[in-house]
Amino acid sequence: MNERLHFWAPRMLSALRIVAGLVFLEHGMQKFLSFPLGQAAGSGFAFDNPGAYAGLVELAAGLLIALGLFTRPAAFLASGTMAVAYWIAHAPQNAFPVNNGGDAAILYCFAFLYLVFAGPGPWSLDASLQRRGEGA
Repeated sequence: MNERLHFWAPRMLSALRIVAGLVFLEHGMQKFLSFPLGQAAGSGFAFDNPGAYAGLVELAAGLLIALGLFTRPAAFLASGTMAVAYWIAHAPQNAFPVNNGGDAAILYCFAFLYLVFAGPGPWSLDASLQRRGEGA
C-alpha cells in the first residue's frame, strides 16, 4: 500500500496545483471577465479597491499555477497576496477565520506556499520544459 501511495504522491501534488490554480483563476475571472456571474462580477474594472489588484494576481498567477508554468514564482506571489488579503480584509473583522470569511485566503496562502517549496509536480509545463531541456 505504501508503495502505491508513494507512486501517486507527485501526481497528487500536480492535481492539487491544478485544482487550486483553477479555482484561484476563477476569482480573477469573476472580477475582470464577469464570469461566472456573482457578487464580485466586474468589480475589478474600476481599480478602486484592493480586491481589484488581488484580482490581477488571481488571473495571472492562477493561470500560471494551473498550467504549471513558472510555478514557484507565481505561487510565491499568490501566497503573499493571500496573506496580505487576510490581514487587511479579514482579520480586522473578527479574530476567527471561520467568522471573518478568511479561511479560503489562509488555505490559498499555505497551499501556494507549499508549491513554492514542493514545485509543480510531474504534470506541468515546468516539468515538460525541464525534461525537454535535459534531452537536448
